[in-house]
Amino acid sequence: MEQLPDGVREFASCLDALLARLDRDRGWSGVFWRRDPDGMRACRQGREVPPWDVVEALLEDLAEVYGSAVAAAERERARVLYRAALVAYDARPGARDALADRLDAMLREQRWAAERHAELTRLLSSPACAEDADSLRLDLAWAQDDHARATARCAELRDRLAQSDISSAIAPQGAAPLSSGMVAEASSPSSSATVPQVAPSSSPAPAGPRRRRRGSARFAGMAEDAGGAVVPQASSPAAGEVTPRGARFAGGGQAVEPAAAPVEAVDVEAGAAVAGVVERLARLRGEGRGGEAHVLLAEVAQWPPGRLPPLADALRRAGLGADWATLLWEAASLPAERLVAVARALAAAGRDADGRLLLRQGVSRPPEQIGAAVLRLAEAGHRQEAEALADACVRVRTAEEAARSVVPDPRLLVPLLLRAARAVSDERHWDLVHALRVAGHAT
Repeated sequence: MEQLPDGVREFASCLDALLARLDRDRGWSGVFWRRDPDGMRACRQGREVPPWDVVEALLEDLAEVYGSAVAAAERERARVLYRAALVAYDARPGARDALADRLDAMLREQRWAAERHAELTRLLSSPACAEDADSLRLDLAWAQDDHARATARCAELRDRLAQSDISSAIAPQGAAPLSSGMVAEASSPSSSATVPQVAPSSSPAPAGPRRRRRGSARFAGMAEDAGGAVVPQASSPAAGEVTPRGARFAGGGQAVEPAAAPVEAVDVEAGAAVAGVVERLARLRGEGRGGEAHVLLAEVAQWPPGRLPPLADALRRAGLGADWATLLWEAASLPAERLVAVARALAAAGRDADGRLLLRQGVSRPPEQIGAAVLRLAEAGHRQEAEALADACVRVRTAEEAARSVVPDPRLLVPLLLRAARAVSDERHWDLVHALRVAGHAT
């Protein structure tokens, strides 16, 4: 622990002291030790930082043994040390790639839970399943819990990734794509990292669940087997936090759409459409119909780009900020030309951070598709948009993956991507030069 960064070491010591006060075989502590002993040891030794909801659950154990006052005081101290640990941990070499991998795993967990919730809701409404209603309700409760926990953890991971991007984009080199804010977001107090406070749901947790599907991310699955002593409670992220995407890029290709036209200045139906979606989402969330809410967000992602900025404002005012982030993730699966059109609309409305995040999410599709989209944009005269997509590609994808994106037209795409990589850093530029040469492309 002596070789750890100060922030990580201090939080690891705090966590170690907390665990030492708890019974390793009971409560949430017992659940975590049984489910992932290696992960617990890694967190205790400072090699990893656990999700915040794990810390909250351990503090619940502390409150059971020592009282709520002791737990409240420890929570304040833990929260401060936790934030410092995240900053230190995420500054290490390779930390961003590790965060992205965990986010992908948790997004799969969240997507599966949403789909499972929708399926169970449909089954419960069928008269043919009346005899299995109790079992289905139990499964539905677990699907809600799975989705809530995965959403909270994705919120935290995405916030950490965004903060890492902000740090790496300070003092940028070269011209900014779309807008200066989309390349280097201001390092202002309002952009500091926040740790999601994952609070237990007020609704009673299901008891004695059956063994359920487990995600691959650490601490992802926390349900006890039937007869287990501890059952997790549903959690939900605080309003305004960032949450994850739904289904992504099914199949090997996508329909090619023409380059998006400029956003219209006036949309007379936008106000009513925005108000209607916000009202429906609020009702669905209030009724616990998360699967249907997710379907609605996927539909809204197809809206004209100009409607999305006012929808973002309306969702946040209504306390549905997490739904805006889910909508952004759905929009990231749009064909690349439309993806860039949405990013432009967000930047024009002063939502540069959202636009940049959208582009970064969008380049998770196969590299060859990214290159083809960049090529189409460039050939259509949309040079700024082509550079924006290339910039996102070299920032998010590995050098080897970025090199694959030049396949549609190496003559045009190689210099474009090299310029984008040079604007990121000399290291990124030389990594791409090497990857291109290995792939047989002249630089």
